[in-house]
Amino acid sequence: MRSSKYSAVFMNLEQRIDLLARLGEYCVSESPDWSAAKRQASAVNPWFTPEFIELAVRGIATGFLQKDKLQAWASQYQLPDQPALPRTIGLVMAGNIPLVGFHDFLSIFISGHRQLIKPSQRDEVLIRHLAEWLSAASPAAAQQIQFAERLNGCDAYIATGSNNSARYFDYYFGKYPSLIRRNRTSVAVLTGQESPHQLEGLADDVYQYFGLGCRNVTQLYVPENYDFLPLLTTFRKYDYLADLARYKNNYDYQLTLLILNKKYYLSNDSILLTEEASPFSPISVLHYQFYRPGQPIPALPGTALPLLVSPTPSRLSPMAPASGIGRALARPLTRASSSALAPDNPDIQCVVGAPSAAEASAKAAPIAFGHAQQPGLTDYADGRDTLQFLRSLGEKP
Repeated sequence: MRSSKYSAVFMNLEQRIDLLARLGEYCVSESPDWSAAKRQASAVNPWFTPEFIELAVRGIATGFLQKDKLQAWASQYQLPDQPALPRTIGLVMAGNIPLVGFHDFLSIFISGHRQLIKPSQRDEVLIRHLAEWLSAASPAAAQQIQFAERLNGCDAYIATGSNNSARYFDYYFGKYPSLIRRNRTSVAVLTGQESPHQLEGLADDVYQYFGLGCRNVTQLYVPENYDFLPLLTTFRKYDYLADLARYKNNYDYQLTLLILNKKYYLSNDSILLTEEASPFSPISVLHYQFYRPGQPIPALPGTALPLLVSPTPSRLSPMAPASGIGRALARPLTRASSSALAPDNPDIQCVVGAPSAAEASAKAAPIAFGHAQQPGLTDYADGRDTLQFLRSLGEKP
């Protein structure tokens, strides 16, 4: 009797890649079951709007689940048909944006290890559905993928969460081989010469997923006397987000805080810009800082010059004009030491900007505007090579 293409006992690398490519086709299909799962995910977590679910799914299908890309990725690591020492990997997923843990899921699956998954309650509908599809398509896949509330008895762990939860992960998983991921965010470096098309791309980097992803831009670095008017005008493409109650409630709350604290801000009625050193900003808020043109940008790897910061808040206008849109007040800037964007800063996931913003001495060019939410297979979270970690686990000592 001829054996099934996907053995109930074992899948080789080619079979795993083939199955993943089929999953990519399923992701962009109009299957009634898949459509129902996406609707359910949006109902469970209102931050997962149909628009942003589709954005995440398309990114996974086109950026990850293409056969040629998967083959090239596996070839880069010389993945074997099966690890010499198959391991069980405990996987703790975050839930800030749709399918945020899929790359870890994919990495474990293609490596040939087993995985025991604890998804976030905010994002378990979609990943469970895709895992069920894989299990139905291949009995061998069903043996590699399981879900559990408690991740006991695993050989290694990959866990993503907040800085607070990471302390618990370190405590429980620290004695095992592990990848522990914490809060991260992304920044953009502007020159003031950006085209309307580039600013539209930046709007995507800022607004997509309501700014909740680690690849979302939450802080801008702009030159002295930067004119915010073109940026705020272009950002109006996302004005419709202000019609969503949850987003609007956050906007109104943050606006109230800025007014009560007499802080200078600018707005286009869907986002608030305010000068802050922290790269982390709340929903509906975008931080910015100034830098001096002609000097290396500290946000780029390989450069680490001080930023320019404004005088004390008491010397600034307390808030923007009623219209909210206009040029930032011209005001003297003072030099201040800052390590906010040092090359080894653990808070920064991505730096977005035009190639011209990079100095020749920089180790890496910034990500193009509009591409922050389009990672490739080798764009690993926190810059830690997940597949190499898994590859090494499966090798004999």
